Amino acid sequence: MFIKQIIIQGFKSYKNQTVIEPFSGQHNVIVGRNGSGKSNFFSAIRFVLSDAYTNMGREERQSLLHEGSGEATMSAYVEIIFDNSDNRFPTGRDELVMRRTIGLKKDEYSLDKKSATKADVMNMLESAGFSRSNPYYIVPQGRITSLTNAKDNERLQLLKEVAGTRVYETRRQESLKIIAETDSKRKNIEELLTYIEQRLEELEEEKEELKLYQEHDRRRRCLEYTIYNREQKEIAEALEEMEADHRHELDGSNQQQKDLEDKEARISKLEEEIIERKQNIELLQVEKRQLDHELESQIKVKAQIELRIKDHEENVEMSSETKRRSQEELIAIEREIAAKEQELLQVTPEFQNREAQERQLREELEQTDLQRQTLYSKQGRSGQFQSKAQRDQWILKEMDDIQQSLKVQTTQEAQAETDLAALKAQLAQASEKIQGVREQELARRSESETLSTESVILKAERDKLTDQRKELWREDAKMDSILNNLREEHRKSERTLGASMDKNTSAGLAAVTHIAKTLNLTGVYGPLYELFDVEDEYDTAVNVTAGASLFHVVVNTEETATRVLEALNREKAGRVTFMPLNRLNPKPSTYPEANDAIPMIRKLAFDPKYAKAFEQVFGRALICRTLEIAATYSRSYNLNGVTLDGDRVDRKGALTGGYQDTRNSRLNSIKTIKSYNLKYKAATERGQAVKLEIVNLDQRITALLNRIQLIEVRRKQLADKREENAAEYRALMKDEAVLKESVEAKEKAIRDIQADFKILQAQLEALDDELKSEMVQTLSTAEHRLLSELIAKSDNLKERLSVLATERSKMGTRKNILEITLRSNLRPRLDELRDKIEHGNVMNDEELEKRRRDLTIFVKAIDENKRRTQEIEDELEMSEKTAADKESSLEKARTEQQGESRRMHKSQKDAEKYVSRRNLLLRKKEDCTKNIRELGVLPEEAFEKYKNTQSQKLLKHIHKVSEELKKYSHVNKKAFEQYSNFTKQRDALLQRRDELDVSEAAIQELIQTLDQRKDEAIERTFKQVAKNFSEVFLKLVPAGRGKLIMQRRMDQRLDEDEEEEDHETSAIDNYTGIAMQVSFNSKMNEGLRMQQLSGGQKSLVALTLIFAIQQCDPAPFYLFDEIDANLDAAHRTAVAAMIHSLSEQAQFITTTFRPEMLANADKFYGVTFQNKVSLVNAITKEDALDFVEQEQAR
Repeated sequence: MFIKQIIIQGFKSYKNQTVIEPFSGQHNVIVGRNGSGKSNFFSAIRFVLSDAYTNMGREERQSLLHEGSGEATMSAYVEIIFDNSDNRFPTGRDELVMRRTIGLKKDEYSLDKKSATKADVMNMLESAGFSRSNPYYIVPQGRITSLTNAKDNERLQLLKEVAGTRVYETRRQESLKIIAETDSKRKNIEELLTYIEQRLEELEEEKEELKLYQEHDRRRRCLEYTIYNREQKEIAEALEEMEADHRHELDGSNQQQKDLEDKEARISKLEEEIIERKQNIELLQVEKRQLDHELESQIKVKAQIELRIKDHEENVEMSSETKRRSQEELIAIEREIAAKEQELLQVTPEFQNREAQERQLREELEQTDLQRQTLYSKQGRSGQFQSKAQRDQWILKEMDDIQQSLKVQTTQEAQAETDLAALKAQLAQASEKIQGVREQELARRSESETLSTESVILKAERDKLTDQRKELWREDAKMDSILNNLREEHRKSERTLGASMDKNTSAGLAAVTHIAKTLNLTGVYGPLYELFDVEDEYDTAVNVTAGASLFHVVVNTEETATRVLEALNREKAGRVTFMPLNRLNPKPSTYPEANDAIPMIRKLAFDPKYAKAFEQVFGRALICRTLEIAATYSRSYNLNGVTLDGDRVDRKGALTGGYQDTRNSRLNSIKTIKSYNLKYKAATERGQAVKLEIVNLDQRITALLNRIQLIEVRRKQLADKREENAAEYRALMKDEAVLKESVEAKEKAIRDIQADFKILQAQLEALDDELKSEMVQTLSTAEHRLLSELIAKSDNLKERLSVLATERSKMGTRKNILEITLRSNLRPRLDELRDKIEHGNVMNDEELEKRRRDLTIFVKAIDENKRRTQEIEDELEMSEKTAADKESSLEKARTEQQGESRRMHKSQKDAEKYVSRRNLLLRKKEDCTKNIRELGVLPEEAFEKYKNTQSQKLLKHIHKVSEELKKYSHVNKKAFEQYSNFTKQRDALLQRRDELDVSEAAIQELIQTLDQRKDEAIERTFKQVAKNFSEVFLKLVPAGRGKLIMQRRMDQRLDEDEEEEDHETSAIDNYTGIAMQVSFNSKMNEGLRMQQLSGGQKSLVALTLIFAIQQCDPAPFYLFDEIDANLDAAHRTAVAAMIHSLSEQAQFITTTFRPEMLANADKFYGVTFQNKVSLVNAITKEDALDFVEQEQAR
């Protein structure tokens, strides 16, 4: 074991925390300038090891605190970490941390970071080999000098300390003190014995006169005993008679009490039933008011719906004629359209045929006229032109004009064809649009019908959910009323329970619940009464057994209890007793296996984790059938017996019991609270469930309403779209008709262009033929004939064309009339009638159907409302009748209870009278017993001598004896008693004197033994130290020798300057001192004494003595503070070698200014001092040598 590390803070010059690098287990050297803090470092170690600095006052502690600039140091500590790998400290760890902390008002120790006392630290050090009698394992500055200058007798005292004689001397002084006290006690006993002997002689004279007095007094006591005994027997007979009467009355009273309790229980039950009935009536009335309000609203809405239905039906009736006429007109128009379309189908082909024939005839007529005109022109050309050339020139010019016209015609025809194609494309597009509009109308009509059906379904679902929500609203209101009633009843029960405990406990229990929630403490389980259930028949027994323990709060650990208690104290919120389960350790009980008794804890139902708490309170309780059985088991099993009525036998013998008022039983209140808690919890859960269902229904109804609204919006959008479609359809039909007319006109224009083209082409061909012919004056015969034929043909064609044109015109007019009639009149009217019939019918039917559905729903709701109202009225009538019956029964029960109460009151009065008379008789009986007891020990004749004597004669005898006794009034009545007492005191004092003599002899023997052992210890220690001294000195001074000399009083070698001391009776007083005789240069010389040595030699001899003492009682480590200061170089080298050899077995920590001590050291440390603060750092050997050399150079 050795010092491994030291940590210093705030101690003397070490202000800041100084953590010194771990020490070597062998030799460690510390160097530093004077005043740097080396000695303070040694003082810090001595501070912890209590070698110094014991029993310090405030000023002494303050002197150890660092004093410097800056903030004042209020506390300091020194911590030493020991290497305990050899287990010299019995801790089982490889290290031991020992710390001492001081402040202005504190001085504390700790071991391994745990608080410890000074005694613990001293015992720990002694267990590791540190001897209190040998403090030389620490050698501070000055210790060597003091040993050097010590006298022989002082060295003897040092040897005594090393030998441990101080313990012997302490015990010897204690023994001498006891002997002195014994002598004092013996002296007091002798004085008392002298007084007692004198007093006994005086009492011998008073005894004769006392005998006569005692004879008369004996007779008096016999007479008084007879009178008192006779009176005692009479009182006992009277008490027995009274007790019998009382037992009879008590049996009747118990029955009355039982009847009263039964009636009170019936009254309580009736009151609860009445309250429940009234609550039910109140709920029914609330529901009935709600139903009446709903019925009133429903009837109003029903009336409004009926009025609207009636209005709709009247509107339907009024419009039915219009609808019928519209339908008739629709049929007529459809027939007319069909006829017109049929006629148009017939007229159109004929018209087209006539038109084709007319066109053909017109073309043929135009050809004929062209040929005829050509012949006329040819015939008149001879008169028009002078020559053929002139004619040809004109023909060519005409041909050129015709060709230009043909080109124009060709261009016009191409443009007309293009226009016709465009018109046909527009017509096709218009037809497609019309078809698209028709398809959109069909799709929107289908969607509207689907949405209408969905709307009906959704509205039915909405109405169903609305009815369900109304029911839930009623139930929610009902649950709110129930919860209010339960809260009120719960508060009443809590007030009743609170009345059974003191105010502080009640406030404390309420605060504990709040604190546990605030601090989120899961280990607070609640009061004991909340943690168990018990059958009703055991309530009284459990209540009597538990008492105030019912309100003790069960927690998991004492830490939890402490936290709650601190909060209670902060809030000043009452007082509570806690039961921490981890600290409860109830002893197991043995129960009898019998049918007439059962352990109470077996009748309690509780969670096993609370078992310790219940065993603590109920573990020793036994439920017994009778009080006698309870007393038997209480004695034999050391248990508390209790009956079902609450009578209790304590295991220590105390009996308690009597009447128990079960009406105000704590457990009844607790059970009522638990019952209301369960009901309240169930009602709360149901109320929350109802509210949640209402919320869900609200959400579903809202979703349905949103969907219905979206459907209505969509239907409105569809209706608007259909109207737009109808307008678009009419516009498209009109455009189509216009396009058809344009196509026909364009086709006719193309045909006209084609006809003109053919005529121009024929004219061109005729002119070309004429150009090729010769110019003649007249036509040829053939041409005349052809001309005649052409004229005749032309006339014929004109006549035919006229007839055909007339027919075609008539047909065209008819066709146009039919088309215009269909397009502009019949078909629009048909659409108008259809839309009117369809929309008017649909809207009226839908609205009417909706109103009728609403009416059906409200009629059903009204019927259901009326049915439920009737049920409630019936139930109200039944409840009110039942409540009235219950109140009548309650009134009757109260009357009977009052009668029972009066009888009970009378019985109580009788019981009070009985108690008063009984107490009076008992006092008289007790007075008789007391008087008999005061008579003292009676003679045998007292019991029989006057047994049959009449009371009057007894009184006369007493009077006579009393007169005789007056003659002896001066007699010492206590002469015999005093004589006896003094005799006993004399015997006791003699026995005590003998005991003191024996004790003194034993103490004298102990003193002799202690003196002998002390002498032996000194002789043994001296021999060991002397031997070690010679050996150590030989190692330090190989050329010399040294020895210790024990000086005795008869020794003639004592120096003349030694002082004489007082002698004691011990043999040790023969020793007067220890002298040291050494020789530094010869082993043969007798040697020199300390006074003859130089300073350095004295220091070496003193060190030799210290080493010798240390080897006699080795320590695990040694602290030397500049022990080589006064030695010369050779001796310093020898001391350093000695320390080096000893460091193999123990640790050395030394300070020095000399290089010899550094030569063989293992680790080196330097102490520096700056700004009044010391620091210790590990340094190298070279740095240490440099420092020493610099110090020597200075």
